[in-house]
Amino acid sequence: MELNLKSEKLQIELRTLGSALVAYSGGTDSAYLAYAAYHALKDRMLAIIADSPSLPRAELAAALAFAAAHNIPTQILQTNELESLSYQRNDAQRCFHCKDELFTRMEKARAERGFKHIAYGMNLDDRGEFRPGQLAAQQHHAVAPLVSAGLNKAEIRALARRAGLELWDKPASACLASRIEYGRTVTRENLSQVEQAEVALHNLGFRQVRVRHHGELARIEVSRVELPLALNLDTLDRITAALRPLGFLYVTLDTAGYRSGSMNDVLPASAIAAAPDDVKVKD
Repeated sequence: MELNLKSEKLQIELRTLGSALVAYSGGTDSAYLAYAAYHALKDRMLAIIADSPSLPRAELAAALAFAAAHNIPTQILQTNELESLSYQRNDAQRCFHCKDELFTRMEKARAERGFKHIAYGMNLDDRGEFRPGQLAAQQHHAVAPLVSAGLNKAEIRALARRAGLELWDKPASACLASRIEYGRTVTRENLSQVEQAEVALHNLGFRQVRVRHHGELARIEVSRVELPLALNLDTLDRITAALRPLGFLYVTLDTAGYRSGSMNDVLPASAIAAAPDDVKVKD
């Protein structure tokens, strides 16, 4: 019953917006938001996919396929965060610069097309995590209807499953830049290395996987339930054979398994608390 009430509240929140561009990455949260927004607003919504070298080609294809299957109007928006030195330097505020680029371009598109709002897929669980991109969303006055409706990650997955959406249990998939160790310059080359490495691991049967880029070393995280699949000599040899040609001299398996945001473990509290140097408060 509570889930029904939250679903109804989400529809009310969306209809109240009048019209909106929805930041759509193809993950469960943003996909369900786009799906719900389409049902609430019809042609008064448009899902925006930000495309850049940090988005895996498979994720772009999957996002477009989902939108087409559910008749969600969608537009690809090319973003150029990789041209920003602030983004390239890959410090603790990298995600701010990425999302600032996205929302700046979405704001321009919103004004040109006459939409009233920008919406994005933040949920209640996201509020307690280190996510500099939320500051960019705030500064661009993006709204978070899933939060307004009181929905957490598990509830969004439950609603997506109830709606028959095939991605209700899709593993989380952050941008490729999140795999590059802090302080290592983000380049097209190392983003491509990570993408190819993760494709290779998916082809070996792993569902939830991250390849963390530490220069010549690739640190592989797979979900705890999939660790037994990795822990045999034949599979380890196949992993090594797949990743070394991509430019990784050393390949290691992280025995702690997959953890969302594990790169943040090395950040001092001061880096997490600091705002980007070039951020200016916007009215």
